[in-house]
Amino acid sequence: MQRQIIKIDEELCNGCGDCVPSCAEGAIQMIDGKARLVSDLMCDGLGACLGECPVGAIAIETREAEPYREDVVIAEMVKKGRNTVLAHLRHLDDHGERGYFDQAVATLRAQEATLGFPLDDVLAEIAVAKAARHAHDHGQCPGAQARTFSRADAPASDAGTVPSALRQWPIQLHLVNPLAPYFREAHVLVAADCVAYALGDFHQRHLAGRSLVIACPKLDTSMEIYVDKIRRLADEAKISQLTVMIMEVPCCGGLVSVVRQALDRAERKVPVTVTVVGIEGNIVREQSLEAGKQPRSLLFR
Repeated sequence: MQRQIIKIDEELCNGCGDCVPSCAEGAIQMIDGKARLVSDLMCDGLGACLGECPVGAIAIETREAEPYREDVVIAEMVKKGRNTVLAHLRHLDDHGERGYFDQAVATLRAQEATLGFPLDDVLAEIAVAKAARHAHDHGQCPGAQARTFSRADAPASDAGTVPSALRQWPIQLHLVNPLAPYFREAHVLVAADCVAYALGDFHQRHLAGRSLVIACPKLDTSMEIYVDKIRRLADEAKISQLTVMIMEVPCCGGLVSVVRQALDRAERKVPVTVTVVGIEGNIVREQSLEAGKQPRSLLFR
């Protein structure tokens, strides 16, 4: 097939090796003192190595080449350890290669028991770094370190301050670890991002006593990761109950679909309640969700 792929001018190459670590796929190796492309199917043609060559010996050309193979690449990355896998996944994420990213994560998840490192920690690190890059002040994210808060029931003060019912951190579904202690046998609340802003009594009525994860089915990426994390909450954290809270808008129905897919794959059955919130801050309806079925009243089409 015709596709873009790197070309190395061996006469210009001075053997410095600066291009090798910048190739997250491992397609470039130093052989006989020169940088060489060792496999067409491991080069994605994105050219991350171009800016690292001090003598301009690397260029992008369009030619007949084997199709890029993510399964082959990720197998090589695993052999080199956690940091190499992290660099590769970050490379895919930085270049918007969501299809390859999801394929790599699915492959890694299938062999997670033999990886030698927690895959969720790697994914969390990528998500945190991405959030930091997009921060307006270019500062660092507060972190994805798991924390549990001790909350005592308390009425609102005379000044009208209402205490928070949040009892753990992080809460974004990309960042959470399904095996964190605050998920163990817990009642988990999966809330769309907008829900807490629409409901004035969200903390006291809906969040208190529950472990929280939040997500946006319209704007978030890598939904397959969400499906697998919720499945792991059911099977590995052995959560006792799941409540899904979504807004009464079409895009929010995707979060119900994610939960349904996770339940269909889970070995354990977990009771699930779906609560639909109106945009004016009212509860529109509540309904049970059975594995393998999605109530028609919750479909937004």
